[in-house]
Amino acid sequence: MTEHTISGVEPVTDHVHHNSWSANLEKPQHGEQRAAVVRGAIEAVEHTAPGYHVNLVTHGAHGRPDSYLVEVLAEKFGDDIECSYVKQCGCGGHVLRVQVRDR
Repeated sequence: MTEHTISGVEPVTDHVHHNSWSANLEKPQHGEQRAAVVRGAIEAVEHTAPGYHVNLVTHGAHGRPDSYLVEVLAEKFGDDIECSYVKQCGCGGHVLRVQVRDR
């Protein structure tokens, strides 16, 4: 297991995306464990090529992701990313867009 792995939670992706994409962090285990959302978000950003963005679709159980996730991502990635809240989905989840800047 890597530092971002949580037992019982599948990885968000297994390759680097050279396009903009969405990461599904709305599964039941994400609702039960905020840490799974955070780790999945970090993993998703790490797997997004510079110049593209990832939409983090987070479980609604934890509220708006800009209230708990942006700070963690900023600490991890610094100026290499830019985060913006997009919207709440009809299902109750939320979308946070993370743009990975060209390095």
